[in-house]
Amino acid sequence: MLLALLLQVTSFQALAVRSLGTSAPPDHPEHGRLVYKGNLAKAVLGVRFFSYSTSVFNLFMVPYIMLKTGIGFDSLLIQAAFYGLIGFFTFVTPVTLHVLTKGYVIRLYYKEEMDTYTAITYNAILTEKVTVFQQKDVKIPDITKMFTTFYAKTKSMLVNPLLFQNPEDFNRLMGYDKSLYFDFEEEKENSESK
Repeated sequence: MLLALLLQVTSFQALAVRSLGTSAPPDHPEHGRLVYKGNLAKAVLGVRFFSYSTSVFNLFMVPYIMLKTGIGFDSLLIQAAFYGLIGFFTFVTPVTLHVLTKGYVIRLYYKEEMDTYTAITYNAILTEKVTVFQQKDVKIPDITKMFTTFYAKTKSMLVNPLLFQNPEDFNRLMGYDKSLYFDFEEEKENSESK
């Protein structure tokens, strides 16, 4: 009896979770239809927040610890190395994380009426930044870059093609839905003129 009840509850929970995962994407009144949602948004925000908080902690605690403990170095070289190491982790790590993750797209919306995309990313102070662009503004890099899928108005954007709710949306964004047209006469004239 208890096992049957447990199985019913478990199957009901699975049904509820499954129905949540297959629901239609929500619309945003200003930005349009949600076409992409990044699965690393919370991880990126968490890592960057942790890095910022440890940097602030270092800025306030290191001088206090140095004064209270009386730790001092006689050698100027050792002092420079010590403060350089602390400065590296205090300043360079958050800046590096920002540079690496500033183009990570949290959400991407498409507004059909205006044929515009709206990409939501995090800025330097961890608030959401909105970038509005059209498909004609999308440039695909000639050489694959580690943290760039495409450029939108010269801003690098990183998306995972597998996370688009509809693959056709990714194809439209990247321009893969357009037919390729080669004008061989024009190519021939260009090669002859050179």
